Amino acid sequence: MRILHTSDWHLGQHFMGKSRQAEHAALIAWLLEQVEEHAVDAVLIAGDIFDTGAPPSYARELYSQLVVGLHGAGISLLLLGGNHDSVATLGESRALLARLNTQVLAQWSGHAGQHVLELPLRRTGTQQAGPGCLVCALPFLRPRDLVQSQAGQSAQDKQQALQTAIQDCYQQVYAAALQRRETLAAELGRHLPIIATGHLTTVGASSSESVREIYVGSLEAFPSNAFPPVDYLALGHIHKPQKVGGQEHMRYSGSPIALSFDEAGQAKQMLLVDLADTPDTSPRVTPLPVPCFQPMASVQGTLAELGACIQAAAAAGTASAPVWLEVTVAENDYLPDLTERVQTLCQGQPVELLRVKRLRGKSASALQAQAGESLHELDPAQVFARRLALEEIDAALALSLGQCHAEILDSLAKEGDGGGDAAGKAHA
Repeated sequence: MRILHTSDWHLGQHFMGKSRQAEHAALIAWLLEQVEEHAVDAVLIAGDIFDTGAPPSYARELYSQLVVGLHGAGISLLLLGGNHDSVATLGESRALLARLNTQVLAQWSGHAGQHVLELPLRRTGTQQAGPGCLVCALPFLRPRDLVQSQAGQSAQDKQQALQTAIQDCYQQVYAAALQRRETLAAELGRHLPIIATGHLTTVGASSSESVREIYVGSLEAFPSNAFPPVDYLALGHIHKPQKVGGQEHMRYSGSPIALSFDEAGQAKQMLLVDLADTPDTSPRVTPLPVPCFQPMASVQGTLAELGACIQAAAAAGTASAPVWLEVTVAENDYLPDLTERVQTLCQGQPVELLRVKRLRGKSASALQAQAGESLHELDPAQVFARRLALEEIDAALALSLGQCHAEILDSLAKEGDGGGDAAGKAHA
């Protein structure tokens, strides 16, 4: 059996005010081509199909297009709930989607047997080919569904209780899967591999800035040796594709598109997993590179260096598809017109400037002390520029705030009796 493992689509995400609708539509069209080309039997999405619990209507429409497209190709879909997904949103269409060869598990039910699912081989015509594997289908496990806080528990006790509860869930479901496999082996006369899913952080997983911590104060990371000995482990939540503990059969597929600027340089992928129908045979895992549907880049340097950096980043863009750009200025001079200067460097280039940052490694007070400055040595525009530099906001908002502040200074100057008095009011 061949499955396609993916996760963390985050349909409906707005990236610094930019919609990802066109990218996700292109991703679905590409996916439907790939499942045909590579003769995929089933698609598994290991959590976070949506970015929020109340996704916009176009995100729901894209979700429906994916389901219908896979059903039409005779390919089953298994979707697990993630920490971004709403249990109610995923559950509302569960019965309907079951008619379209799609199985949805949004939350832990409390009954291990309900999480053992058969994933069928590809349908040909009107005939189903029977099950190709069994799945220990575990979505994001919410602490409130597993453990109850007890008076006097330390943070370490709570963490250990949650880890034990998650491990128990996996062991219970795996035991139920072994029983189901024994029954099916007698009926089908063949061996079924067992895979498991999960949406959590494991020990040693490398994350990115767009990954939201999901067990804050309760569980830092789940140990990889606590998973049952399944043939393949399909994980979600971490956006960078990677193996777990160096094991070929334990994988994060990663997100299919970059969801933050620090993911812009990642090679995005999905995973083709070939499962054997003979015991003790390791699966073959083949990365399937995902095209970049929206170029993004993050560049850093001094103002003198940024012109060449921006030009190099712009090579990936076109007039119709400009590069979304983040610029980090590695200088501490706090120019009040920094954003305008960066925008000037971008003029004529196929880039869209979304955020300007200063290199932050020291507090404002430390930088001030290093420069030997005092507040009375700075004019109001310089004070505002230094304070604004401490905020990570997009370029358009920074420019707007700078213009508003300049207008306020100008208004105060006109109202005051003299320039010095107005400056004093503004400084206050």
